Amino acid sequence: MSNAEKRQRIAVYPGSFDPLTHGHLDIARRGARLFDMLIVAVYAVPDKNLLFSVDERVQLWEEVIAAEGLTNVRVEKFYGLVVEFVRSVGGSVIIKGLRSPNDFEAEFQQGLMNRKLAPEIETVCLLTNLQHLFVSSSLLKEVARLGGNVSDMLPPVVIKALQRKFGHSAS
Repeated sequence: MSNAEKRQRIAVYPGSFDPLTHGHLDIARRGARLFDMLIVAVYAVPDKNLLFSVDERVQLWEEVIAAEGLTNVRVEKFYGLVVEFVRSVGGSVIIKGLRSPNDFEAEFQQGLMNRKLAPEIETVCLLTNLQHLFVSSSLLKEVARLGGNVSDMLPPVVIKALQRKFGHSAS
């Protein structure tokens, strides 16, 4: 067997994941089926109003991955350009999830820039499952903050973390 045949196909699934949802988890599961190793890359400093610190977001992912038994998935935080992170872990693919035409436009632009910066790295877009079509982390945080029921859209560990943050039930 040649070195090329032995080399693992590593994909990176980047995002802020504040918090991770069942939609994010679905994309991670599917990415894990497609590649030898999937690295969930939690962006440490996105230009967003974050509820959870990067360490909390990594911890939530680690707990969910352990509960799911996803043995070929690991979680790492990263700073800077995603293509530089992908290179640093020996990856060759960036996985993105698409929910809407707006997602497509944003991911298309990012994908073209990533291709310009790192032509050896491919971007693979996975379409969301229909049950996750309207779900966004921002929307779920707002509903949970106002006391709405988001229990069927988030892993249990995330619901508990939201309850701690908001001081009331998110289910």
